[in-house]
Amino acid sequence: MLGRIIENGSTVLLYSLKGKSWLIKVDSKNEFHTHFGAVKFSEIVGKRYGDIVKTNSGQELILLEPLLVDYLMKSERRTQIVYPKDIGLIILETGIGPGSIVVEAGTGSGVLTTAVANFVRPSGKVYSYEIRPEFIEIAKRNLKRVGLEDYVIIKNKDASHGFDEKEVDVVLIDVGAPWTLVKPAFDALKGGGALAAILPTINQAEKLAVELKKNGFVNVNTVELLCRPIEAREGMSRPSTRMIAHTAYLMFARKSFLKVNTSYNENSCDGSEKV
Repeated sequence: MLGRIIENGSTVLLYSLKGKSWLIKVDSKNEFHTHFGAVKFSEIVGKRYGDIVKTNSGQELILLEPLLVDYLMKSERRTQIVYPKDIGLIILETGIGPGSIVVEAGTGSGVLTTAVANFVRPSGKVYSYEIRPEFIEIAKRNLKRVGLEDYVIIKNKDASHGFDEKEVDVVLIDVGAPWTLVKPAFDALKGGGALAAILPTINQAEKLAVELKKNGFVNVNTVELLCRPIEAREGMSRPSTRMIAHTAYLMFARKSFLKVNTSYNENSCDGSEKV
């Protein structure tokens, strides 16, 4: 079966078997330079995704159709991003899907925003709050690059003063003082709605857990995901010497209407005590 044809204006992932890749938008009047040599865009137009193109130095590059993860990892950024390994668990733990209404505190570069927008379409919406205008502009560019801008409304507001939206399905928190968002999150969520927080330090996790329990959240669950690549080669397979280790602690909770004592404990699915 023939692959999809690359046209002028298409987005392509140029992939080298030496491990480098570039996400580019094809402009037939220009060329793209790498340390493997230059590629004329006019030589890419008309090829299929999966075809090979050679640089002017003879190096072969594979033309791949970008996936969501390619857009996320190659987003324009001014801040630490939320990594795919964390995004995947956030999506599952919160139940985000088509039609979900999600509010987010801390847009940053918009990587998590972009991923969530992809999952809530076609009938859902993401309302993202960010206090720094320069981050908003970066996030808008990243969303537009993937074609997901119609599913996101970004507000230049401090979410700690409260969310405009009510009865939402999910609240996402990625700010320096997440405990200040607990009350606004509770007020915005529907009963049983899910909360997820991205926390760089364990001190933030401790303080947020106490505040969540104090305000009626249950099923409080904190995890850290480590992603270790494996170099799978015939007769030589082994773990890679480099890995994405700590990126953030992830805390999940659900809204209830029961006020609880901050000292209560819950058990996670593997029997260990939740923090």
